[in-house]
Amino acid sequence: MESIEQKVKKIVAEQLGVKEAEVKNESSFVDDLGADSLDTVELVMALEEEFECEIPDEEAEKITTVQ
Repeated sequence: MESIEQKVKKIVAEQLGVKEAEVKNESSFVDDLGADSLDTVELVMALEEEFECEIPDEEAEKITTVQ
């Protein structure tokens, strides 16, 4: 069974078109993984879908790294 951390890294890799090995806990979505604002919105939506939760916009804006 995958851990939450593994699931998050897999989703990040899929959404941003990078290899899973490139996704580290401290990786910045924008600076390290090349995400733009649309990518980050789509990433939050994918995380909400995977974990069946809702992330408020104010909180979503604070999500800048994998961890």
